[in-house]
Amino acid sequence: MWLSKENYILMRSKQLISREIELFYTNASEETRLNKGMGLYEFERIKKLIDKYITSPNLTLIDVGGGTGKYSEWLAKKGHNVHMVEPVEKHVLIAQNRANTLRNKFTVHLGEAKTLNFPDNFADVVILHGPLYHLQKKEDRAAAIGEAKRVLKKDGIILGFAINYSATTLVGLLNGLIHKPSFFEMCKEELNTGIHNPPHNFPWLLAEAYYHRPDELKTEFVEQNLTFINTYAVEGMAWLDKNYFTNMLNDKKKKTLLELVQITENDSSLLSFSPHMMIAAKK
Repeated sequence: MWLSKENYILMRSKQLISREIELFYTNASEETRLNKGMGLYEFERIKKLIDKYITSPNLTLIDVGGGTGKYSEWLAKKGHNVHMVEPVEKHVLIAQNRANTLRNKFTVHLGEAKTLNFPDNFADVVILHGPLYHLQKKEDRAAAIGEAKRVLKKDGIILGFAINYSATTLVGLLNGLIHKPSFFEMCKEELNTGIHNPPHNFPWLLAEAYYHRPDELKTEFVEQNLTFINTYAVEGMAWLDKNYFTNMLNDKKKKTLLELVQITENDSSLLSFSPHMMIAAKK
């Protein structure tokens, strides 16, 4: 089902990710994040975006940075051969328990994006869920994208998820946090460099990360000699509705908001209003 005992012990002896990221996810609940608030919509929306590229049955898929396995579970239930890779031990254990309940089980690997334990030309689709925004150095992101390309079959698809460089600033403007000096300093750093480091007085914010400009995200994939297909807004700008959560519970208003997202999802001028983006590229 996953790495051998010997390899598992070896991987545990290495520091797969920074201690700050490991600590953040150990203390936070990634398992419940997609069950409430924006996470509910994020989960459903991302499944719709992934489905655009899961066009054949019985595909081999690698879910890199798959968290606690919710997307891997969904894909396995659709009949695909799914391999999940995740560097956070807590998440790996939860995902393994999730896989064990399925008839079509997905495999769970403790590992990280820059060194994938799969042969060349192995997968039909590679999903990069967390690596692009938890690798602050460009060379590390390039290594992750390069590894995804290596294990991908010819004409295979990479789906990469990124956080927008404007995301925190928009949140700060909406709820007044922009006027907190440390929060504003963080926003300025993100807008100028893409580097995200949470202030000590905001421990609930995401751990160290990298937030992309939409055009920069495209460039990082094209530089790996991948063929760019499209970039999609995940939440789009619909979440800026001041009564978003209430209106998403109203069938008529929800339909309006979802239609807004759909008709603007590839609008390059509006991508920066979406907290998350998905890029699709072909080998």
